[in-house]
Parts: sequence; C-alpha cells; structure tokens
Amino acid sequence: MRIYLDNNATTQVHPEVLSILDDTLRNVYGNASSIHKEGQTARQVIEDARDSVARLIGATAREIVFTSGGTESNNAAIFGAAGAPGIHHIVTTAVEHPSVAEPIAELARRGHEVTVIPPTRDGAVDARAVVDAIRKDTRLVAVMLANNETGIIQPVAEVARAARDRGVHIHCDAVQGAGKIDIDVGSLSVDTLSLSAHKMHAPKGIGALYVRRGTSMQAHLLGGAQERRRRAGTENVPLAAAFGVAATLASDAKPRAEVRALRDRFEALLASLDVTINGARAERLPNTSSVMFRGGDAEGIVIALDLSGIAASTGSACSSGRVEPSKTLLAMGLTAEEAKSTVRFSLSRFTTPIEIDAVVAALTSTLSRAQRGISGGAARS
Repeated sequence: MRIYLDNNATTQVHPEVLSILDDTLRNVYGNASSIHKEGQTARQVIEDARDSVARLIGATAREIVFTSGGTESNNAAIFGAAGAPGIHHIVTTAVEHPSVAEPIAELARRGHEVTVIPPTRDGAVDARAVVDAIRKDTRLVAVMLANNETGIIQPVAEVARAARDRGVHIHCDAVQGAGKIDIDVGSLSVDTLSLSAHKMHAPKGIGALYVRRGTSMQAHLLGGAQERRRRAGTENVPLAAAFGVAATLASDAKPRAEVRALRDRFEALLASLDVTINGARAERLPNTSSVMFRGGDAEGIVIALDLSGIAASTGSACSSGRVEPSKTLLAMGLTAEEAKSTVRFSLSRFTTPIEIDAVVAALTSTLSRAQRGISGGAARS
C-alpha cells in the first residue's frame, strides 16, 4: 500500500462523494436549463450543491458561481475586476499561486501597473505593507488565504477591510484553505474568493467563485444565461453534486484537529534529523509541513520516497517539472540551495499514525544513505 502525503496537490475522492457522483451520473442526466422534469431534477441538484458550498464559507447560494476549478475562478475574478479598458494599478503578493500570479503578469504586459509585496522570513506578508501600497488608481488587491507550498495563512481580513474602505476590489484565492480552516466571507470582507473541489476530496474539474452580492464584474465566458450570466455553459451536474457533498464533509472540524495532531507528531519525529520547518512560527494550515533538509537534494529525496511507496512533493504541482527553486521560498529569504532542499508534506483526513511513522523511518534511512554516499565519495577523493 502506498502512502500519499501530497494532498495540497490533490486529494483522494471521499467514498461518500464518489457515491453521489456515481448516482448522479447514472440518474440525473437532464440539462439544468431545460424546463421539463429531467431538467428541473438536474436544476435542483445544482442548487442543493450551491447551497452546500455557500454554507462552507458563510455565503449565500446566490453568491456562488460554479466554475471548472481554482484556475478558472482566479482568472475570472482577476480579469473580471481589472480587465476593463484603461490602465489600472494592482497590488498582490510574491507568494501567490501561478493561477493568480500569471493572470496579473498578463495584465502587466497589457500596460497595467503591478506592485508585488514580499513576505517576511516566516512566509506571511505584512498587512500594513499591502495596505500602504494601495493608491487612488488601485483597481484590484489579490491576497491568497493560505500558501499552497508552506501552508502559511495570510492576513486577508486586515487587508480586505482597508481595501473595501477605499472602494478597491479585493480577491482571495482560498483554494488551499477551504476545508482545512474555517472560512467566513463576511469576516474576511472580500469581494471575490476562489475554491476548488479536488482539494477537499472531490473530483477534479469543478470549482467555485464567490462573488459578493452587489459586486460589479465583467463576465469571463459569454453565451447562455447560466450562473446568473456570470459564467456561460451547460452546468456540470454530477461534479457539482460531488462538490456539494465534499463541502458538507469539509465543514466538520473534527478531522482537521486529528490532521493537525498528526502533522505535529510528524514534525516532532523529524526533530532528530537536520531539518528546518519553513514558517514554523507562523500560523499555518493544519495539514502542511514545508521541510528543509539541510544539505539535502529535495528532488532526490522525493524520488527515493516514491521508490519506497511514499508520495511527497518539492512544491506546487502546477510548477512541477521546473528546475528553478521555488519562488515562494526565495521570496521568504531562503537561498536557492535551501529552496532546492525543501520537501512539502501535506496530510489529509485519510492519513494515519502508522503512515507517519513509516514516512519518518523512510526519511531517516534515505538521509542516512545519502550521508554515507557523501562520506564515501569524500574518502575516495
């Protein structure tokens, strides 16, 4: 049996989610825009799912727009808020996910001015630095809720209150935080917020964008009148149903506490090794450990773990395949060598204590072999 500790990349589909997906694929085949019985049955499934997703983040169902995932949600919010004609100023952070950073970079290429705020050494941005960067011509502020690589939670509410007071659109990528920490859009005071179902034990291909009631945005997909004309296209009823069940499951705080206890156990057992937990002093997601193995080769460690039946990651799955060190870790002040020595371990509600012990044992063995190899090489030279 393999051990999966790459849950920030994607998660195993929960059995209850799989059950509703199978049932809906088989039995709810109508188009939710049709007026006949089959269509209205599909419509009810969509709206029930919308209500479940809304409850997860303290929103109303009318404020939830179903999308194909986090990337589409982030693009829709960014281009919808700042893509209007004219030159605008945008404020964001250096630790955003590529699905936020790249759309903003595209806006910069179109002539918009962008201010990027770096994080502190602990990985969190200074809220005051973000607020101070807001100008009279600022159109958009984008700050993620929690970083996908380090799990560091960002001061969204503090930034959002200042942005809203100045009439500036505030967008939050909450893809990694949803289901791992409590989210209340009223307390966060954001205008838009992105979610992705596959980060919370539902299938890939479905996400959501929260749009605060009264928020003015350009639609990013034009066509039919679906999703209150915010996102045209025939609704994906089975995936929406799966997302709804996953959102209901994710609202249960008990598994989060259990995951946090396992994560803390994992980090305590690693204390005997020469490691540093990036952002250990900051507020973090309960499931994430960004571990720097001093003098280690993260890619080599991940490969060795994979051969031992353990899945971990060197960082964001959306950036895998790149040989450059993590931009997030570099922005935090790590050297390129330190960044290339960092492995991300991300747990889920399915992780067990036995698995944690097995991973620590595998790491201990892997690092011991690497150190023997280095010593042997030095002796032969």
